[in-house]
Amino acid sequence: MDTDVIIVGAGPTGLTLAGELRLGGVRVEVLERLTAPTGQSRGLGFTARAMETFDQRGLLSRFEPCGTPETSPMGHFGGVRFDYTVLPGAHFGARGIPQSRTEAVLESWAVERGARVHRGWEFAELHRGAGPDDGSVEITARTPEGERRLRAAYLVGCDGGRSPVREAAGIAFPGTPASRVMYLADVVGRSLRPRPLGERLEHGMVMAAPLADGVDRVIVCPDGSPPGDDDVPAAFAEVAAAWQRLTGEDIADAATEWVSSFTDATRQAAEYRRGRVLLAGDAAHIHLPAGGQGMSTGILDAVNLGWKLAAVARGTAPDPLLDTYHSERHPAGARLLTNTRAQGTVFLGGRESDPLRALFAELIEYDDVKRHLAGAVSGLDVRYDTGGGHPLAGRRVARRVLVGPAGETTTTRLLHSARGVLLDLSDDPAVREAAAPWRGRVAVTTAAPKPADEADDELASVTALLIRPDGYAAWVSTISGANGLTEALHRWFGPPPARVPAGAPAPQTKDV
Repeated sequence: MDTDVIIVGAGPTGLTLAGELRLGGVRVEVLERLTAPTGQSRGLGFTARAMETFDQRGLLSRFEPCGTPETSPMGHFGGVRFDYTVLPGAHFGARGIPQSRTEAVLESWAVERGARVHRGWEFAELHRGAGPDDGSVEITARTPEGERRLRAAYLVGCDGGRSPVREAAGIAFPGTPASRVMYLADVVGRSLRPRPLGERLEHGMVMAAPLADGVDRVIVCPDGSPPGDDDVPAAFAEVAAAWQRLTGEDIADAATEWVSSFTDATRQAAEYRRGRVLLAGDAAHIHLPAGGQGMSTGILDAVNLGWKLAAVARGTAPDPLLDTYHSERHPAGARLLTNTRAQGTVFLGGRESDPLRALFAELIEYDDVKRHLAGAVSGLDVRYDTGGGHPLAGRRVARRVLVGPAGETTTTRLLHSARGVLLDLSDDPAVREAAAPWRGRVAVTTAAPKPADEADDELASVTALLIRPDGYAAWVSTISGANGLTEALHRWFGPPPARVPAGAPAPQTKDV
């Protein structure tokens, strides 16, 4: 093997996955066809759940200042504004952080951890790895020095909506084709009236928001504009002409930092895994960029996949653990596509959508509707099937302060190393004893949660809690003892080592 995992694509998804795999102790090579970062930034922030995920790895401070419930409570759905903080812990995420900065932070982190990023290396051919009996994956890459053959245990395509890896693996990409084209440009030196959530006009919708001193991001969504040739880049003349048709304002002589176009095409890979080939990010799902969810969803794909792939590649967990990547993230991706299509209908529909917009504006006045929509766009409402009937089972564990004899820590800080965490919240020896065979994979912390301000405290009656490396609850107990814990440890962390030496110390335990 040349490496354990080959990742194709050095965007936010691929770089997050590289860092996660290195935390998991496996070798990783990232192949990126571009010789240098473009500096362009389609994304301008990330969701509340992506922020929590960065906090779990100790990365959030690298993005500061970030959004909080206090600084970004107001979000929107389909352009209709409402207060996200009606859902505890929710907000509209971090805004004003260019994707180029996000990529730079993630690349620095992944390289610090030991990932190798090869720029100017382009995936060319898949030789084997998509079949059920292949023992490895083998590819050809085009490099500045010529073609090179590489072999690894697994290949992950994080290479965008046109993913050559997905195509080579023969994975279907069903959905709906583009019906319209829209334009984006960063305009320099023009004073534009802010339209941060968009403005419906007679013949389409426009948005404008300041990015920096003298730079404005404009988006133009003209009605009845059929998609053209994807291989022909958009020109600012097209953007300016569409802007003038809709607004009457002439910006044709403005300078630009960059120009692009996008569509409302909506597709999702039929399989996120085929043999030793996996997909994440835009390679697995494309959609209208509504609510700034796309990049964050790819990052969450990577964090769900990383610890599982590392465990299987290391041989500490069985291969079926990787199947839970598809079973968990494919439904999450499908929900993303549903909500972005719905937003597009509300946001971009013509006069025929006026009754829908009016009804939607009425419905969003109800708190239950606000909570539902805030959970969907923030990414906080994802629930996986981890077993158990407790309301917290399968849900993300929010940041909580834990207090013990040695002081304070937080649930997010305990996840910095990307290992599982067992919280012994009632000082129960039976819980610690049950986890003993999994030392090295699961860290045990004996502590008590600091009282929460919310009336609905999800840890109020919890005596013990097993948290997966991606921050989701794998097992929840409200009674003394470790009933069901061994089964959960087997399911998510594989069988324990065959033999524990006599007199071995107890699993790593932190009294905080």
